[in-house]
Amino acid sequence: MTNQLPDPFLFKDGKRVCDEAGWRRRRLELLDSLVELEYGGLPPVPAHTELEIFNRSQVRRFPDAPRYISCRVKTAPNLSFQFILYLLVPPGDGPFPVVLTGDGCYNYYADEIAVEALRRGNIAAHFNRCEIVPDMYNSERTSGLYRVYPDGHYGALAAWAWGYHRCVDVLQALEFVDPARIAVIGHSRGGKTALLAGATDERIALTCANNSGCGGAGCFRWQGPESETLERILRSVPYWFGPNLKEFIGKEHLLPFDQHCLKALVAPRPLLTNEALGDLWANPSGTWQTHAAAREVYRFLKVPDKIGLWCRDGGHDLGYADWMAFFDFIDWHFRGKPPGPDRFYDRNPFPDLSRAYSWAMPE
Repeated sequence: MTNQLPDPFLFKDGKRVCDEAGWRRRRLELLDSLVELEYGGLPPVPAHTELEIFNRSQVRRFPDAPRYISCRVKTAPNLSFQFILYLLVPPGDGPFPVVLTGDGCYNYYADEIAVEALRRGNIAAHFNRCEIVPDMYNSERTSGLYRVYPDGHYGALAAWAWGYHRCVDVLQALEFVDPARIAVIGHSRGGKTALLAGATDERIALTCANNSGCGGAGCFRWQGPESETLERILRSVPYWFGPNLKEFIGKEHLLPFDQHCLKALVAPRPLLTNEALGDLWANPSGTWQTHAAAREVYRFLKVPDKIGLWCRDGGHDLGYADWMAFFDFIDWHFRGKPPGPDRFYDRNPFPDLSRAYSWAMPE
């Protein structure tokens, strides 16, 4: 069947993973091929990144008047590239976990979300990924990071994920940050970005992709009704991806991977996918397929509870309920607080759907 998902445990030479050391080798093999083909690779890792704090204040309309810190992240060759990172920090010395989003270009923390993040003892951090490279529905590469690294063929999603990585560089150096508990989240194209960021940087302790669809948590091979296909997304926003992905339009079954492999790159770290069942464009049934397949890798690594899929009714949004599901997932994996009996992170919303893989987890 052409919609059968590739076996993530199968090496290119035909051998299969048989232990955790083998998975580590297979992970690197997948990382190299998937990120290069789908996203055009990542921009270079700079030799140095530093943080300049240029404003400190308090948000007195919030309980306990948390600190609000504005910073410049300076990076790339000779610190020639910079963007802004904003932090809302709970009272006290910490160290605190961080909840980081790059969706500051359009979706700042609403007050009720920020207050809840702080109440639970998290730093709420955000940056504008469009400061890294623009999202202008054209293929011009004349501004932002493209001017700093003009020779790469990385797409915008890879550049935005690079922005998350640079935020991690500087967050880890702050005395009030717990460097072992940095979580990332994004919505829609930002969800694609957050998933790619978490898959390619093991310093990110927990990843959440919200309604990320095609090129994110969705599936190229398994298309639900009215879902976005590879052809459609590359017709409208080809610059998000690597230049060679277009060769697989209409031939998705020939891709050496699908998005379950991207999810598997996050393992064994916690991964949450949030889906809206009415958001058909984002392919929720295909997302279930990639979740079920990636879960086999988590099962193999003996951490099945660290991958979750949370679904709700409704459409394409990152709303209060989505944030609460994410915060509860963080409390579970960062603080050891199991979710309540009404919080399901692995319920199959498509019980009549046959799974899109036939391979078995290694013994």
